[in-house]
Amino acid sequence: MTRSRSGPSRRSLRERIEAQRRRPVLVQAWGSLFREAGLMGRVRRRRALRFLLGSAPLAAVGTCSALLWLDAFGGAPLGWPQAAAVGGLLVALGGAVLRQARASAAGRSAAAREQLELGALFVVAAHLVARTAGAGAEGPLYPVVYLVMAFLVSFLPRAVGLGLVGFAVGLEALGWHGRGARPEELPAAAAHAGFVVLFAVLYHAVLWAQVAAGRRAGRAAVARRLREIEERAREFRLLAPGSGSGEGDRERRMAEASVLEIEAAVRGTLEVAEAALRSHTAAVYLLTADDSQLLLRECRSRSERVSPRVSAREGALGGVVARGAVVRLSGEVRSASYYEDGTRPRALLAAPLVDRRGDHVRGVILADRVEDLPFTEEDEALLGKLGAELVRAVAAERLMADLQRARDEKDRFYAAIERLNRTAKPREVFDATLQVAASIAAVDFGAVTLVETGEGKALHRVARVTLEPDDGRSPPLEGVSFPDNGGLVASAVKLGSTLPGKAIRIADALVFDRRTRLKGLESLRIFPLKAGEQVLGTLVVGARRREAYGREAVRQLEVIAIQAGDALLRARLFAETEKLATTDGLTGLANHRTFQARLDEHLLSAQRYGKRLSLILCDIDHFKSVNDTYGHPAGDQVLRGVARALSKEARGTDLVARYGGEEFAVVMPETDAAGGRVIAERIREKVSALSFATELGQLRVTVSLGLATFPEDGRRKPELVELCDACLYHAKRAGRNRTVTSAQLRPPRRAGARTG
Repeated sequence: MTRSRSGPSRRSLRERIEAQRRRPVLVQAWGSLFREAGLMGRVRRRRALRFLLGSAPLAAVGTCSALLWLDAFGGAPLGWPQAAAVGGLLVALGGAVLRQARASAAGRSAAAREQLELGALFVVAAHLVARTAGAGAEGPLYPVVYLVMAFLVSFLPRAVGLGLVGFAVGLEALGWHGRGARPEELPAAAAHAGFVVLFAVLYHAVLWAQVAAGRRAGRAAVARRLREIEERAREFRLLAPGSGSGEGDRERRMAEASVLEIEAAVRGTLEVAEAALRSHTAAVYLLTADDSQLLLRECRSRSERVSPRVSAREGALGGVVARGAVVRLSGEVRSASYYEDGTRPRALLAAPLVDRRGDHVRGVILADRVEDLPFTEEDEALLGKLGAELVRAVAAERLMADLQRARDEKDRFYAAIERLNRTAKPREVFDATLQVAASIAAVDFGAVTLVETGEGKALHRVARVTLEPDDGRSPPLEGVSFPDNGGLVASAVKLGSTLPGKAIRIADALVFDRRTRLKGLESLRIFPLKAGEQVLGTLVVGARRREAYGREAVRQLEVIAIQAGDALLRARLFAETEKLATTDGLTGLANHRTFQARLDEHLLSAQRYGKRLSLILCDIDHFKSVNDTYGHPAGDQVLRGVARALSKEARGTDLVARYGGEEFAVVMPETDAAGGRVIAERIREKVSALSFATELGQLRVTVSLGLATFPEDGRRKPELVELCDACLYHAKRAGRNRTVTSAQLRPPRRAGARTG
């Protein structure tokens, strides 16, 4: 075992020693030059070849441009330098074209540098052809330059095309300079440069206009096809008659897919009818919405003059519609009026397309013959079956659309209920309700109102609005309050039902109050927000489209309004519970637990951003004697009055809390000791000026205050609160009705004491 391991290690050691032996100088030089990684090795040769191939287009362009500048192609016999330059240019051009072809085959778009190189090669080649033909810039082949420029600008990106235009203009300037820069030739050179730019711009503009026109035509064709599909969907009853922008895109896409399926079924049916009945024309006509005309929807005919529209109240087809039965005629059928050129078929067979829902005739399927060959009873039975299959296909697609619509409606309700159940604040309930309503129907104007009862009277308040009235004169609605009146909102609350029940002129209707009118709306519905038997407010929705709220949409919105009422009640209860948990019941200030939590948050923010924070602890002087002398109701009155004074004198960013008993606390973010003392003195003076009426006469109280500031007086909450409490204790001991800061507790500095 040991030998087998040591043997290979000894051999490898010997090989390493032999590898370290000094080789002859010639062998080392040969290796450094021609080994794989040497100066002339395979790696370096490949790099050099790639560099030469990459530089060939630029070298060819530069060389030929220099020769053009020297006017080397000005009509004199071409020497070997010109031939070599032309050969190099052709090789570089072929390589660039081959590289572009390979990139296109691989699905890779060429880089801008490669496109510029290829374009520059073409421009230089065009100039060489024009100059070699003779007569310099006035040669007969000089228009080739214009054509090449127009071609390049049309098929290359705009930035690359502009660069090539500039390069071509530069070549014109070089040629003029190479010919001696004679002033008399300058206008001709400028004219050539101008024609280069003009051809490029005009050709690009024409091509761009053609592309834009093609895109517009394509968009118009798509829009026309979509409108046609929508009309077909309404004819097949796949969309509700009043459906519009408020309907979901998914429903519209499904209807479009159903229309395509039905059209395929119609085409297949007519192919069968044409082959089985040996007809001259086989067609399907559908009734318009008012049942007055029949519109041609599909046709297989040897004639080009089948009428696209015929009357549904006369002729043979009108008889099919009126009777709802098959018509079979032979001989010269004069009542067949669906040919524009007056053709009279010798045999006609037409069957009604009867909708199973209500047995309504929706159209006609027909087949005719121009030869004298009447249809038989078997033909009549076949056409009747084909018509029934068409009706069955439409019914199947309609059933699938109804099922999907019902499924979407259920999903929408579940999502709406789930979203409303997740809301915890009234504002969230308002926003969710309006957004859910907009997902169900068209909502161009939406609002949520609340009803509040005070002093036995109902007061309505507009709590949320998604779009203000579009009349330019009405004041903003959100936040507006109005008393109970005879308007639609107040009536919906009183009756607990959806209003209005009939069509009204919305611009003149009293919706909220007389100060507000809703302009530009053609549809309006107001739904009560119910929670059990209690009506909490209303949901108001409006649309610019007439009859936007059909029976189904109203039913869905009524359910959403009920769910919104329940969610609003829960949000109110949650807010009241949260208020009870965080607020002192007597004074309405934050309680001690909230004070501790908020002080932690403010201290953390002050530490993070390097800000100061001041804390005031305030105590009512001789409060025990107030309770003993005037009674506890008077003491509660004093506590509420002092709390109001603290809240009024504190700033909006400050936190005022009841610390406990007759003590209060004020947390002042971003406030130093000087600013805190100003606020403390303002509080003290305000409380001193208060007067409370009691059964034993007027009562006045004073307060003592202690002030400490972060970080000077403590970097941790316990230190800050303890020092602030010490300042309050000192104010009490010093005579009360005063403010004591931490600086007043520090001993005075001795003269000559060291600083720093």
